[in-house]
Amino acid sequence: MAATPRFRNDASAAPDPDGEPATAPSDRKHPVDETLPPLKMFTSGLQHVAAMYAGVVAPPMIVGPAVGLTAKETAFLMGASLFTAGIATLLQTLGFWRIGARLPFVNGVSFAGVTPMVAIGKDRGDDGIAVIFGAIIVASLLGFVLAPYFGKLVRFFPPVVTGTVITLIGISLLPVAFNWSQGGNATADDYGSTTNITMAAVTLVIVLALRKLLRGFLQQIAILLGLVIGTLIAIPVGITDFGAIKDADVVGFPTPLHFGAPQFEIAAIVSMCIVMLVCMTESTADMLALGKIVGRPADERTIEGGLRADTLGSAISPLFNGFMCSAFAQNIGLVAMTKVRSRFVVAAGGGILILLGLCPVAASVIALVPLPVLGGAGIVLFGSVAASGIQTLATAALEKGENALIVAAAVGVGLIPIAAPEFYHAFPKDLLVVLDSGISTGCVVAIVLNLAFNHLGRKPDAGDEPEYQEPDSVKAAPVAVH
Repeated sequence: MAATPRFRNDASAAPDPDGEPATAPSDRKHPVDETLPPLKMFTSGLQHVAAMYAGVVAPPMIVGPAVGLTAKETAFLMGASLFTAGIATLLQTLGFWRIGARLPFVNGVSFAGVTPMVAIGKDRGDDGIAVIFGAIIVASLLGFVLAPYFGKLVRFFPPVVTGTVITLIGISLLPVAFNWSQGGNATADDYGSTTNITMAAVTLVIVLALRKLLRGFLQQIAILLGLVIGTLIAIPVGITDFGAIKDADVVGFPTPLHFGAPQFEIAAIVSMCIVMLVCMTESTADMLALGKIVGRPADERTIEGGLRADTLGSAISPLFNGFMCSAFAQNIGLVAMTKVRSRFVVAAGGGILILLGLCPVAASVIALVPLPVLGGAGIVLFGSVAASGIQTLATAALEKGENALIVAAAVGVGLIPIAAPEFYHAFPKDLLVVLDSGISTGCVVAIVLNLAFNHLGRKPDAGDEPEYQEPDSVKAAPVAVH
């Protein structure tokens, strides 16, 4: 067997493929630890920002109007999300002590928490945001404590569970895109007008065409380009509002606790704790995949450090008016495509995110996008999340045991709040925070049924597939669940 190159500063001390430990490292740095020339560092980091930008600002664009914030306050939330995503990314890439995977790992606002956050804060204004932030802080601190033990819990989150949850995330978000496509405000005179729906359809076609026609990096940012083109078309149509950008400052800091001190409600905390477990599962899978791509396999310590960075970043985020952070899988695909494995490139991207967060006018530019345009792109964005979940389910061995029944029951229960919004109207209000989130209820059902059918009182057969499988590739993942 040919000698395997050995690298200095390889914290994982990965063994050779034949199982022999690496005993004579050379002075050559591992590509993950290499620094690039400043210009290449900046441009490569900018690519990562472009690939994730739409995913970072979409959750606050959903949550802000849902809780009753103005366009200016929503733009403030978007800027804060960019700022906190930058902090979380630096924690992952640079790290300190036992915090950080120290891989080219991008963190941003998780899509998994959007539906529960809307249920928690709907029409409650600043109080709703304060309760959301309180729940995120508690859930994140719990996740930080669980990080060293989570590797042992992953077995309870096999593809049959994670695939179900990811599918429900995408399906739960699609009604938001449909509402945007109609105009976003059901009381407005033009809600559901042919103009609004036509603009959504035009944007949808543009995004699909760009994905088909473009290649490489431009294809990665097709949704972002679609939003830009759709907004330019919407200007002469007369549905673009320039109010938010007119009031925005060029430079500004996301004032800590802008919406007031965090508030703590048990039902909200339980809901966000479930989301945190989902996010930690996704991040673990992403770290395993990224470790393979960059040639530094993610061992137990790497995963522990990465989860600590995830949860610490999420705990800090609400202090600066941001939401829960987790890994962005589309950026893992970008690493695979560009072959640039340096974690310092992604750290540069984190620095760019922080600078964008300190420039409110940059966040306000996204607020220019008319809701019908955003709705058209959202159909692709959120639909891709559901498709990613279905893709995960394809690896879940549904033909074995009762796995298909687990998916059927969990998806059925998870769809109740979407298909029949008043289904739980007679239940106590505190319970509705959890019950009105199809993601939370579907996740609980999937976990409980997986335990009942695949763990309790059952000895695994030699021919059974392992309950948690390390992903071989992220090529097929069209979008992260963030």
